Amino acid sequence: MVKEIERYGIPIVHMATITTISESVGANRIVPTVAIPYPVGNPELAEDRERAVRDELVERAVNALGTEVKEPTIFKG
Repeated sequence: MVKEIERYGIPIVHMATITTISESVGANRIVPTVAIPYPVGNPELAEDRERAVRDELVERAVNALGTEVKEPTIFKG
């Protein structure tokens, strides 16, 4: 489905814990996340630190949206 959406000119970012799966389904922009039960957070962190983790992941995803790619690209922090 990711490739079909991008075919219409809409960039997609796959935020995923297991990036190899994202690559195998054809995602072009991949942002690795924290863990399977909490992909964009960590409830064991203090509230302010968890917020910083979430903000960083979203910022990385937004930056990935504006990046032209030709093949699967993993956007690491």
